[in-house]
Amino acid sequence: MKPLHPHTPDDVTVPAEWAPQKAIWTAWPANVAEWGGDLAPARADVANMVRALSEHGSTVYVLASGAEAEASAKAALGRAARIVPAAYGDIWLRDTGCVFAKDGNTNIAHTFKFNGWGGKYDLGRDKELSAEMAKLSNVKATQHNFVFEGGAIDHNGNGYWLTTAECLLNPNRNSQMTRADYNKEFELLGAKDVCWIS
Repeated sequence: MKPLHPHTPDDVTVPAEWAPQKAIWTAWPANVAEWGGDLAPARADVANMVRALSEHGSTVYVLASGAEAEASAKAALGRAARIVPAAYGDIWLRDTGCVFAKDGNTNIAHTFKFNGWGGKYDLGRDKELSAEMAKLSNVKATQHNFVFEGGAIDHNGNGYWLTTAECLLNPNRNSQMTRADYNKEFELLGAKDVCWIS
């Protein structure tokens, strides 16, 4: 695999999603308006997912926004998860949360700016969640000064990344950034080659 640049940090990697995991982070549905006025079906789905994940040895951390959400999450999940009080809007932590990585043998968390999917949804403290999640994880954070959603990329754990121009090059994200600019940023996260789908 040809590096993007000669100084690509070979010891920095974002593990593939299928790699062994010690912990998984998700969030408990708490914003009634986001779920059409009925939290019960969404909470049942998240509870089923958390219980399934916890059966495979990973510690599941579930963010809960507000006292009612915290109490209902504890009641529904029991020992299947560790409930972590935190303020957020959307439960889609794949986009709003930090991106965990390894720097050699050290765990690190990459944090980013977030603008509600290009200004489509402004749901509370999602803009602050990336840094807050890193802090809650007790992991050293590396702040990146551009708007980004973790779900905008996929990767194989060996430096090969996949992304879409439609998302990242949309002016409602980072209007001044080019593919080359993104590639330089991704290099700091361990990317060696980035495939752009137009």
